[in-house]
Amino acid sequence: MHYIETTYSSATQDAIDLEWRYGAHNYKPMPVVLSRGEGVHVWDVEGNQYLDFLSAYSAVSQGHCHPRIVNAMIEQAQRLTLTSRAFHSDRLGECEKFMCEYFGYDKVLMMNSGVEGGETALKLTRKWAYKVKGVPANQAVTVYATGNFWGRTLAAISSSTDESSTNDYGPFLPGAALVPYDDLNALEDIFKKNPHVAGFMVEPIQGEAGVVVPQEGYLKGVRELCTRYNVLFIADEVQTGIGRTGKRLACDWEGVKPDILVLGKALSGGTMPVSAALADDEVMMTIRPGEHGSTYGGNPLACAVTIEALRVVEDEKLAENAEAMGQLFRSRMEQLQQKTSLVELVRGKGLLNAIVINDTEDSSTAYDLCLSMMHKGLLCKPTHGNKIRFAPPLVINEAQVNQACDIIEEAFLGSQF
Repeated sequence: MHYIETTYSSATQDAIDLEWRYGAHNYKPMPVVLSRGEGVHVWDVEGNQYLDFLSAYSAVSQGHCHPRIVNAMIEQAQRLTLTSRAFHSDRLGECEKFMCEYFGYDKVLMMNSGVEGGETALKLTRKWAYKVKGVPANQAVTVYATGNFWGRTLAAISSSTDESSTNDYGPFLPGAALVPYDDLNALEDIFKKNPHVAGFMVEPIQGEAGVVVPQEGYLKGVRELCTRYNVLFIADEVQTGIGRTGKRLACDWEGVKPDILVLGKALSGGTMPVSAALADDEVMMTIRPGEHGSTYGGNPLACAVTIEALRVVEDEKLAENAEAMGQLFRSRMEQLQQKTSLVELVRGKGLLNAIVINDTEDSSTAYDLCLSMMHKGLLCKPTHGNKIRFAPPLVINEAQVNQACDIIEEAFLGSQF
């Protein structure tokens, strides 16, 4: 497939040029300039309407500018936005209670970005290792699955197997070990060999890797091994949590409870950065005052938004809708697979899905297909070269799913090879 030549208007090109001139070149966005969003739709500066099938990497699960979440934000912003944790606020305890009861944990530690949630989980794991498990000082090891992605900090990339994340950033943080994803034998082997393993951090479904879904029973096996070897099970549900996969949490599909649950993205409905690590007292109470925190973590504005965002998921039955609409989407994509050799594999759960393109990872095919879909009114983006991730807001309805599938089919069947 050849690159799709497009002439952009001055408004679009000017906005792109401004970013290129004054911003760091650490992203390669699709060539569209968005200015408004509502529900499953976004509009560009030309007034063109699109179905958003990325949802800000699943952060906008409740739909763009959900009125209830926006109203909660406005109301709180007019009263009090930030106190820092030097003082109490009238919203923090209320939000902490709501979240603990919602997800079933003793305590929550609120932060901002998803990677801060992961960093918090790592620090909790190390504290627990030294104070509870009895690991000798500075010898705690945290195990990660290959193909993981939980952010861009030095701690996060120290556990990464993606060269584009790690090149020229060393030296890396010690204390990270890797095992193949979806391999319980390899996980048990490292637990057996190293008594200083403190935790295993894993995505129930690997999002950035291309929506890699493990075999049934993997999470249950992880839970059993972590319990047997006294290792903390850390679930990175920043992308998979809060209804995305068709359950409240992806871990709920196998009925397992991690020792530390990491959340972010949709926790605020896409209105502002909010993340959290949840754990029971044995783990959470190892951190004392002055040992971890954030100026903005748990601010009143974030608390108001988080409560409303979670209520929306329940009130509007978004997890249930994700399960039904996800089945419809995968069914349509599997039908497409029968019509074109371009589709090598369709995989996913709920409304977190991907198509693996039958081409090499360094080919431009997936990107060109995304450009074609963009010109037809659907926004998505490749990941890891030959995979296209599809993750619309969970408020999407059947007619909109079918409209999106028609666009995808038209792009794939109209490609030139």
